[in-house]
Amino acid sequence: MPARHGLPPLHLLLAIAVMVVWGTNFVVIKLALAHLPPLTFALLRFVFVFFPLAFFLPRPNASWRNLAVYGVLIGAGQFGIMFTALRTEITPGLASLVVQVQVFFTIGLAMWMTGEKVARYQIVALLLATSGLATIALHTDGSATPLGLGLVLLAAMSWAGGNMAARQAAPANMLSYVVWSALFAIPPLALFALILEGPEAMLRGIRAADGWTWGAVAWQSVGNTMFGYVAWGWLLNRHPAAAVAPMALLVPVFGMGASALFLNEPLQPWKLTAFALVMAGLTLGMLWPRVRARLMPGTLPSSPS
Repeated sequence: MPARHGLPPLHLLLAIAVMVVWGTNFVVIKLALAHLPPLTFALLRFVFVFFPLAFFLPRPNASWRNLAVYGVLIGAGQFGIMFTALRTEITPGLASLVVQVQVFFTIGLAMWMTGEKVARYQIVALLLATSGLATIALHTDGSATPLGLGLVLLAAMSWAGGNMAARQAAPANMLSYVVWSALFAIPPLALFALILEGPEAMLRGIRAADGWTWGAVAWQSVGNTMFGYVAWGWLLNRHPAAAVAPMALLVPVFGMGASALFLNEPLQPWKLTAFALVMAGLTLGMLWPRVRARLMPGTLPSSPS
């Protein structure tokens, strides 16, 4: 039976474990980029997502066109661009925070497609998050360059577009959907890697990769995809989205914490201020409709999208 007011303890621990994997993933990416060029790394990630799982999972109930749109947006868009930014243009902690503004891009796309008007609380939430991004942009200590910030925002936009494609498909098995869509992420990543990095740099990076680097590739495909999507989908199938979705707010918490712990990323006051502003915006955007419904029982919670 779905939990009405929260997750049972074991299910809560599972949700937190997913957030730990997704949050610390930014540190894992940074460590692997010491050997692998970013687009080559992203290519390997999706190769090992598709093989060998595609031989065991049936094609999802989605059109080839939809799978292609999702695969290109998430593969070449979200991960290809974000890996490129993480190499030298932005720290993992800040990237884990900035990319979460995909929530607002997703809401904007949904409103554009449905004609739904922006609610006042969404405007306030967006202003808070934008203030956090402005705080990051105004500091030039090397934590994030303007290019890095722009690239991660572009990755967030690609993620939002992928969200809309997945929503349109409404796959019964999200893992199968992600695996089969990886087929369409591989060609553009391979093409861009060959053009922008070159075959020599690609081969040199693969030859230089050590056990930790290949472990990072496995973390991307097995931890992020196989464990993350299966566990997240399992929770969403057993509990209301209102009880599960807010757990995603923990991703930047673990992302910034892991970056500070393992990579010694400094947490200056301005960075903590930016974190607080972006998180306040995300929290307001995700939770205010349900808070309002509890404070005013006669008010129906509005959809965040």
